[in-house]
Amino acid sequence: MEEGKNLVAENKEEIINENDESIKIANDVVASIAGVAVSEVPGVFGMAGGITEIFGKKGLAKGIKVEVGEKDTKIDVNIIVEYGVRIPDVAFEIQNRVKKAVETMTGLNVSSVNIHIQGINIPEKRNEEAQDNQE
Repeated sequence: MEEGKNLVAENKEEIINENDESIKIANDVVASIAGVAVSEVPGVFGMAGGITEIFGKKGLAKGIKVEVGEKDTKIDVNIIVEYGVRIPDVAFEIQNRVKKAVETMTGLNVSSVNIHIQGINIPEKRNEEAQDNQE
């Protein structure tokens, strides 16, 4: 009986090895995974890349640039943060969540997650107060 178990295990291992070589993950897939991870970080208002949008199904990969190699990937994230958050903390949290999500879901090694702060969302009330003070 034990020999049969070994054969099954060997056959499964061979199948897995064959499939690993044939899997190609598109940049858009990695970008979408990263976008979902970024959208869950407190302090992130939205993604930046052209016209600013709040997160939505179409905009998950927006503002994310991905370079996928054979075994690793580099990710650049362009975001807009909420006014008042500590930017280094938000950036660090994005790096951790993106790295974990992409590595877990794709098996790729994330060599770098570069964060680019493109703007700050200032609430309307604070913006109006600033205009009143200028007058």
